[in-house]
Amino acid sequence: MAKKNVIIIGAAGRDFHNFNTYFRGNKDYNVVAFTAAQIPDIDGRKYPKELAGDLYPEGIPIHAEDELEKLIKDLNVDDCVFSYSDVPYQHVMKMSARVNAAGANFELLGPNDTMIKSKKPVVAVVATRTGCGKSQTSRKVIEYLMGKGLKVVAIRHPMPYGDLNAQKVQRYAKVSDLEKNKCTIEEMEEYEPHVVRGNVIYAGVDYEAIVREAENDPNGCDVILWDGGNNDFPFYKTDLHITVADPHRPGHELSYYPGEVNLRMADAIIINKMDSAPPEGIQTVRESINSVNPNATVIDGASPIKVDDPSVIKGKRVLVVEDGPTLTHGEMKIGAGVVAAQKFGCKELIDPRPYAVGKLAETFKIYPNVGTLLPAMGYSPQQLKDLETTINTTDCDAVVIGTPIDLNRIIDIKKPNTRVYYDLQEIGEPNLDGVLSEFIQKHNLK
Repeated sequence: MAKKNVIIIGAAGRDFHNFNTYFRGNKDYNVVAFTAAQIPDIDGRKYPKELAGDLYPEGIPIHAEDELEKLIKDLNVDDCVFSYSDVPYQHVMKMSARVNAAGANFELLGPNDTMIKSKKPVVAVVATRTGCGKSQTSRKVIEYLMGKGLKVVAIRHPMPYGDLNAQKVQRYAKVSDLEKNKCTIEEMEEYEPHVVRGNVIYAGVDYEAIVREAENDPNGCDVILWDGGNNDFPFYKTDLHITVADPHRPGHELSYYPGEVNLRMADAIIINKMDSAPPEGIQTVRESINSVNPNATVIDGASPIKVDDPSVIKGKRVLVVEDGPTLTHGEMKIGAGVVAAQKFGCKELIDPRPYAVGKLAETFKIYPNVGTLLPAMGYSPQQLKDLETTINTTDCDAVVIGTPIDLNRIIDIKKPNTRVYYDLQEIGEPNLDGVLSEFIQKHNLK
């Protein structure tokens, strides 16, 4: 039987994991290419031979997704495997139409073929969309478990935008590790909050190798915390699956891939941001949960806002800088920075688009619905420079930094600015204490 030629349609994350777990070493298939989308400037690379295995001595080329139909024809492709997240169902089926019209099969790989079994109990924190509040939920879970004397090692969903060989397995235990590994803003936003709280976090490309190192971390490991990215489902078989939903985007939990997968798989679902979401949005999410996963434990939650210096905001014309992916493919129109600006009495939100330069100007063209917010894009040194220039040339009185890290540490902001902080706050019962206490007892953790 002839090998099937395969293209993996991805965005530098789930695609590499699907290859590693299902296709690497599988002699029934020949992966002829990856395609890349969502993240700027990640096509034109190769998945290196060192990671691809013996069947791919030349590595595997990564092309722009725009070339998909041509690649299917030129490379005699049989199957295309869709392997990225946080997209509406309409987008998934449009991709299927493109693939089928070009003559190939369109496929999605599921948990049974892609989840790795850890030797340690695994708690997964995932979401129905990007920007639901996974980060503060992960922090809350880790703080609880560490408070019980358990050693928790976090593993983050991949963001391998640089040298893939160098990023095979990465361990972050202190802030200086971020610079050593040449992290982008997007990586720093996810890793830094963990290391400053005293726990170790791993990430990279090869998640089988990553979990084996994490299980044997020098600091010890009792529990693995899977810190999900976008709305992807976990890379590991989970013992406790926590999904975060966002009532600011009601209905998305049943209309975005693979967010609905997470909703259906969840043991516990947190409806976050109830302090700022409209009641009708909250009710829609409750009805969605009841329709597809009525047995899940539902936790009501809020993400209360605080800032370093409210006087920087009050009565001022402010530029709000928010987490980049949350605004772009996450499609959020209101983030922590906007909530803080309004809460502390800003005079006006300033539109950054007339002042955007370089890569940021391109981002606004690709995502025209971002609106009067500035996404903190920092996948490359050029994007960082463009971000700095855009902030400093925008006609505003002050800057509200709604990103998970302090931008002042990596760019030079010449305007008065203040940083926004937010943590998960559970409302009433049930709560995470109860869910995690049961998890600890079930796995006899001491």
